[in-house]
Amino acid sequence: MTPPTTEPERSVEIEHTYDVDADTAVPDWSALDGVAVVDGPERRSLDAHYIDTVDAGLARRGVAIRRRTGGPDAGWHLKGPLNDEGRVELRWPLGDDATIPDAIRDTAADWATGDLVPLARIRNERDAYTLRDAEGGVIAEFVDDHVIATDVREGTERTWREWEFELGPAAPTDRTRRTALFAAARDIAYAQGARPASSASKLARALGH
Repeated sequence: MTPPTTEPERSVEIEHTYDVDADTAVPDWSALDGVAVVDGPERRSLDAHYIDTVDAGLARRGVAIRRRTGGPDAGWHLKGPLNDEGRVELRWPLGDDATIPDAIRDTAADWATGDLVPLARIRNERDAYTLRDAEGGVIAEFVDDHVIATDVREGTERTWREWEFELGPAAPTDRTRRTALFAAARDIAYAQGARPASSASKLARALGH
């Protein structure tokens, strides 16, 4: 059966990503202004299968469809292209099997048409940290990802480590303050040995881009 509902959960993902060496220590995020408590790490074993049209039409437009198991947001995900600061993400329940929900097919057709086929598999051992303010609100989530990715079209496997810093509900809503928060987080990450991400996304890197 496909998931019974066609109404997905909707969120906007605003994050910065960094490449990092295998032996780099995680930063002390309590040094970030406004952070009172750092919870974690919480270990998550994630396994995501990405699908696309035969000509990778979705990926070329910055759109990704995946079926991910593990972690608190397991399900079918459709990520839209980067728009200004963030990406809209829609999530449907996993359902009983790997049948692609009709709602995802219909939504994907806004960007590319054609049969949907396997594109990549991304396995990820993730340590997640929650950065909270003095009232307990989530300013951001920081994740330390150890990734094994396979381009299923070619059988090519790639491995890497990366960090993601994603804004939470208690992050500043004012753009200037939000930019300042990202800049401060970047300085902390760089001081620890991080560097700018070499690819636009995990999927792009899995495909060699």
